[in-house]
Amino acid sequence: MTLPDTQKYASIATQKRDGSWVWTPVWFALADDIYYVFSASSAGKVKRLRNFSSIQVAPCTVSGKITGDSFTARGWLEDDVEKIRLAHRALRRKYGWQMHLLDFLSKLGGNYRKRQWIGFSLRS
Repeated sequence: MTLPDTQKYASIATQKRDGSWVWTPVWFALADDIYYVFSASSAGKVKRLRNFSSIQVAPCTVSGKITGDSFTARGWLEDDVEKIRLAHRALRRKYGWQMHLLDFLSKLGGNYRKRQWIGFSLRS
């Protein structure tokens, strides 16, 4: 399974300790066969991903409504500076002015450096 680059939003589900899943719509970009998203480092999905690397991924609308089949992927918290730069450039290319505006507002609000980058691979 793949997420086409023309797809604007994906929903990723991270697993809670009780075994249930929490779905969250995100922007994503593909770079070097890895999908990347970012989040606030304090977000629940980041905390859950620390415990369980298996995630579910599905195409969705901006509001999170699933629009296709879901599939299993392996996710991780990315900390490699070069991969983060690559991911950021890919998201800026894909989302253009929207990503630039979000970056600007995040810098104004002091949250830019508090981002956690997440990678996921659809290959096992």
